[in-house]
Amino acid sequence: MLNSLKTYYRLKRSDFLSQLRLKILGPNVTGLMIKSQNGTIVVDPEDVGVGWELAKNGVYGQDLLDALLPLIGPESKVLVAGAHVGSLAIPLAKVAAEVTAFEANPNTYRYLELNRQLNQSNNLTLIPLALGSSSGTLQFLLSRVNSGGSKRLPKQAHIAYYSDKPEVVDVAMTAADETLPDATFDLIIMDIEGSEADALKGMPNLLSRAKYLFIEYLPHHLDLVAGVTDEEFVALLSPHFFTAKHHGSDLTGQSPNLLPFFKSLRELGGGDVLMTK
Repeated sequence: MLNSLKTYYRLKRSDFLSQLRLKILGPNVTGLMIKSQNGTIVVDPEDVGVGWELAKNGVYGQDLLDALLPLIGPESKVLVAGAHVGSLAIPLAKVAAEVTAFEANPNTYRYLELNRQLNQSNNLTLIPLALGSSSGTLQFLLSRVNSGGSKRLPKQAHIAYYSDKPEVVDVAMTAADETLPDATFDLIIMDIEGSEADALKGMPNLLSRAKYLFIEYLPHHLDLVAGVTDEEFVALLSPHFFTAKHHGSDLTGQSPNLLPFFKSLRELGGGDVLMTK
């Protein structure tokens, strides 16, 4: 859990590796191009999250892609909330008819734009906005060591969110239903580091029309970043989806009461969840 000594040392190790990589590469390297199974992906040299995994293993999130790709086909439309550098959005765009991707981090968005061009993902539409319950601005942490962990300003400060001394900036925010009022997506993927509940509030119409929602549920994001209870989180999902399956175990849940599923998943430390009609 976040309070453990193991987590503290993991964060310090990641910061050390990030700074070591920057020192070796020098100040003039602004991106690393990696030819991977996800596509040709340029990453921030400082990132030792997704960037490290792509460089080391030549693939990122293969287990996620194995779960997501069977849900779509050549006529499918996909929405990715929290696209990061495109390591999932780009391979999904090779299969789907259209992919629309939101990315709030302005630094990461620049890599995402470049990666779209490098992979000739012409059916990938990029939107440089955070998702929330309404239009406005949002205070946002630009995580450096793990740029995929960038997030809205947490309700409660914790070393796990501030260990790499992230810059705090204002980013533009929208409600998905306002920006995409007439859209229909077969699959919605949401990994936005604690903004999930607020984003769900701004997209009831999109959720009602979607076949699948693949969403990250992490208790510490819900508790410390969003300040949202499991009951409040489930209330946003229940009107639109009737079954839940944990990606990574046999844990499942079903309406009319999805709360026990998420309570059990909390005991496991959270994870990715596939919601279906």
